Amino acid sequence: MKKEDTNSIRYPKEVDEKLQKLSEKFDRSKKELFGQMVDYFYRSKKDPDDSEDELLKRELSTGINRIISFIRQQEKDFLLPIFTDSGILKSTFFQQSQHLEGIAKHLISERERTTTLINRSEKTLNGLKYLVSKQQEKEHLKNEFSKLLYHYITQLEEMVWTTSTVKKEEIVTHIKEMLKNL
Repeated sequence: MKKEDTNSIRYPKEVDEKLQKLSEKFDRSKKELFGQMVDYFYRSKKDPDDSEDELLKRELSTGINRIISFIRQQEKDFLLPIFTDSGILKSTFFQQSQHLEGIAKHLISERERTTTLINRSEKTLNGLKYLVSKQQEKEHLKNEFSKLLYHYITQLEEMVWTTSTVKKEEIVTHIKEMLKNL
């Protein structure tokens, strides 16, 4: 069995026209729309006669105030420390970059000094090589001169007072020739 509606409400024609427009707009029957309106006002505890809807305004204001206090607390707890830390990091970065620039300048000057030392060392090494070659040349000349002197002395000892002048001239020529070849 279907339960019959037993209650009825009388209202003016203007209200019925408004209710009809609302039911068409929301695509519901007038009876269904009326029941939903009653449920809405019952749940929200709003006064339909209150055109300013102070209760709603207070609830919105309270919600907004809670959101604003939450945002302020987040700002105090998180954003301000982040800004403070980022400022400290920025100043530290600036100081470190100045130190690094100083180190870079020092390294450049040290590189120039090192280059100068390397060039001087190369010149010194070349000079030493030259001296060693000249020393070797000198040693070679000493050896050759020793051989020449030894040859001269042995030839003189072999000579007697009777040796011919030609033979003496030949020895002198030979010695002169050997000296030219040194």
